[in-house]
Amino acid sequence: MATVTDLISTVHQDIIESHILTRLDGATLASVSCVSSHLHSLASNEILWSKICRSTWPSCSDGGSRSFFSDAYSMVEMETTTAAGSVSDLDRPFPELISTVDLRYRGELILSRVVKTETTTAWFKSSPLRIDLVDAKDTVATPIKRRPRTEDTCRVLEKDLTLSWIVIDPIGKRAANLSSHRPVSVQRNWISGELEAQFATVVDTVECVITVVTCGEEEMHVREVSLKVEKMEGTHLNGRDSLVILRKVMEGKRVNGRHREVESKRSHEEFTEKKREMKEKKMRVESVFAILTVSFGILGFVSFVVFCLWRTSK
Repeated sequence: MATVTDLISTVHQDIIESHILTRLDGATLASVSCVSSHLHSLASNEILWSKICRSTWPSCSDGGSRSFFSDAYSMVEMETTTAAGSVSDLDRPFPELISTVDLRYRGELILSRVVKTETTTAWFKSSPLRIDLVDAKDTVATPIKRRPRTEDTCRVLEKDLTLSWIVIDPIGKRAANLSSHRPVSVQRNWISGELEAQFATVVDTVECVITVVTCGEEEMHVREVSLKVEKMEGTHLNGRDSLVILRKVMEGKRVNGRHREVESKRSHEEFTEKKREMKEKKMRVESVFAILTVSFGILGFVSFVVFCLWRTSK
């Protein structure tokens, strides 16, 4: 009985290259390359992978390679980010961090940009990391319509808004996608009335948080797209420490990115719960400390009064 490999070998190579492989997405093409040595050779065409990268991430205007797709499509294995020896030379500097970002609504591209961040300045190293894509004075128009009820708009954004934020180390030639693809949470800012969608990736005890802020009463606009690295205590890492985390993501062990949305949301919820528990524990400790401080103050005052009465009675 003829096998699938035997049947494929009867198809002319030009048909496979021009009419079959060009119709596949990156994940499927990678699977096809494992079927046989012949298909592996055909599926290793860098021109083919360059087209797939541009189609998947339009911000990568220069195209990409099979290794770039592998880096950007896969996600870091959370349990191994702290493993000894899993990442080499964490303190190795890279003078520039490249961010390629694509924001879509129901598959329609609404924002595609590339930002280069200089990482060697004293200001970058010591200040909390924040990379902004949208200028403070600008907004980006979208086809998103705001619903009468805020809850309905939040559900729509959580379902239909997708984002890719790929960070690239041009020296080490590694890349990683920090986005959860779909939002892990969408909430209304009760002060400004704007809607904030958060995409996230948890790494060790920190979380790479990408915030997309939308505004507008009827037709919504994107006012902010920013990246920060947040610690469990609620503070943000500076540029120098953030680069160490980003290198862990880029060079750490990877797993298949097909389940990115589910795994990212689960990790975010666990991170949020631990963050809440840590905050409550801190508040309890501060409360006990405050009670002890007041108690010692009262005890000291009473002792002083008793001492004064004792001295006057002599």
